[in-house]
Amino acid sequence: MSEKKHLICIGCPISCPLELTIVGGKILEITGNECKRGEDYARQEYTAPSRMVSTTITCTSGLWPRLPVKTAEAVPKDKVLAIVKALHMIKIEAPVQMGQVILSDVEKTGIAVIATRSLPRV
Repeated sequence: MSEKKHLICIGCPISCPLELTIVGGKILEITGNECKRGEDYARQEYTAPSRMVSTTITCTSGLWPRLPVKTAEAVPKDKVLAIVKALHMIKIEAPVQMGQVILSDVEKTGIAVIATRSLPRV
């Protein structure tokens, strides 16, 4: 018996409506994509969904009280909430340089969290 799954591709600005035909837990067909990125996105989203995480953390002694950070690569979707909660508990001290590693292994994913802007000390 086949199952249909609908997704909106986020691989490019077109946002193609994708339809996956699933048989026995495997993708049989992908339709609706206008480019290869849509097919790649659908396969990845069905088998192992992942997301980039962007948030802010507390920074003491800095020009601003919050420092924007992001994961260096996409993390498993089911870990996003735990990662955000863990990051909101972190406090660092200025100065911080853009690209500086804030955490080298967030929530045991092996993925780093980096600063996305520089923050000078006051």
